[in-house]
Amino acid sequence: MTDHPTPPETQPTIRVIAMPTDTNPAGDIFGGWLMSQMDLAAGTVAARVSQGRASTVSVEEIQFHRPVLVGDEVSLYAELLKVGRTSMRIRVRAWRRARHQEESQQVTEAVFTFVALDENARPRAVYR
Repeated sequence: MTDHPTPPETQPTIRVIAMPTDTNPAGDIFGGWLMSQMDLAAGTVAARVSQGRASTVSVEEIQFHRPVLVGDEVSLYAELLKVGRTSMRIRVRAWRRARHQEESQQVTEAVFTFVALDENARPRAVYR
């Protein structure tokens, strides 16, 4: 993970509040919940870039460095890294901010690969 001292200056792709139903048995936010939020953020970028349906085909090097706690605001920043003929690589960085504080901390990042799909769920060219 490339640890950045401050969140990106752009607006987050998705911002959500971590709720009690999203916890693991230890009481922290479940890593699978955070990963699904990251996938949603990457999918938002993939749909815009491909101008249609796209599907996750891989996630690279996701590491959870800090816990997300109940009530934290989670901001997900997604950026397009590369467009291939049918695929897109999208980096997603997740940041947490305690509900009553201003300071944010990066909690994880990963690179998602999506493939643009046609009406039969087969790979198609990315429209650009």
